[in-house]
Amino acid sequence: MSSTAHDPPLPPPRVEEVSDGVYAYLQPDGSWWINNAGFLAGRRGVVVIDACSTERRTRAFRAAIGEVTDRPITTLVNTHHHGDHTFGNWLFPEATIVGHEGVRDQILAEGVPAYRSAWSSEVDWGRHEPAPPFLTFTDRVTVHSDDLRCEVRHVGHAAHTTSDSYVWIPERRLLFAGDLVFNGGTPFVLMGSLEGALRALGQLRELGAETVVPGHGEVCGPWAYEPVERYLRFVQETAARGREAGLTPLETARETDLGEWAGLLDAERLVGNLHRAYAELDGRPLGAPIDVAAAVRDMVAYNGGRPLSCLA
Repeated sequence: MSSTAHDPPLPPPRVEEVSDGVYAYLQPDGSWWINNAGFLAGRRGVVVIDACSTERRTRAFRAAIGEVTDRPITTLVNTHHHGDHTFGNWLFPEATIVGHEGVRDQILAEGVPAYRSAWSSEVDWGRHEPAPPFLTFTDRVTVHSDDLRCEVRHVGHAAHTTSDSYVWIPERRLLFAGDLVFNGGTPFVLMGSLEGALRALGQLRELGAETVVPGHGEVCGPWAYEPVERYLRFVQETAARGREAGLTPLETARETDLGEWAGLLDAERLVGNLHRAYAELDGRPLGAPIDVAAAVRDMVAYNGGRPLSCLA
């Protein structure tokens, strides 16, 4: 699971037009710190959905936008606070950065997060200037790309994090799901809630989307909700067995056969997810603070004591 000098090169990012004038920016392989983003190329300006984790990757994203349109970038929407979606915010100085109030609060609180050290030291993060949203909302806000309505909706509770939003374009039946949906990667709720993530997927299902751009992985349809739901329930069931046996989250993970989930990227996320599941079994509120640093150390231990893989 750790990155080595022998890792094969990843396929390059690519732009995929998912609806007329609406583009997904897909970054293989979608593992740690390698996210998807998107943009809407309007006649008067460009609305961007999420940035990238490193300076190099975000500059490449900007260049890809420039190959599609010469219109100015006016707006940047953040779906949540995690650095793979926000570290590159500062490279959009001309844009109004939009996000839930919790995204702003978390970016201001974390600055340059110390937990980055858990990942491979070979990552070239580049320059990093925390740039939180400065237009915030509590429930939802609507952004227009010309006449196309884009509804940015907070899920209302902890899920992947405590401040997740998705971008719903009802006229196109198109959803930018952020990290509420992983396609081919292990879902991760350490900083959010298992139960809340399941509820959020119920919200997404009610939208009736036909096309879904997940936070990581290939563009998909609403069929992608079901494996995420099943994995989260697998974590809940695993946590219940481990807690009943008196095991720690790390011990439980080490004794667990991943079965059908063994092929997902970043399997060590099971440990972080179990830390969150244990908190919920203890009756903690959804998204209540827990010891994230301890959970990350346990993920490293599960990974044989090696830094977690990061090919960003």
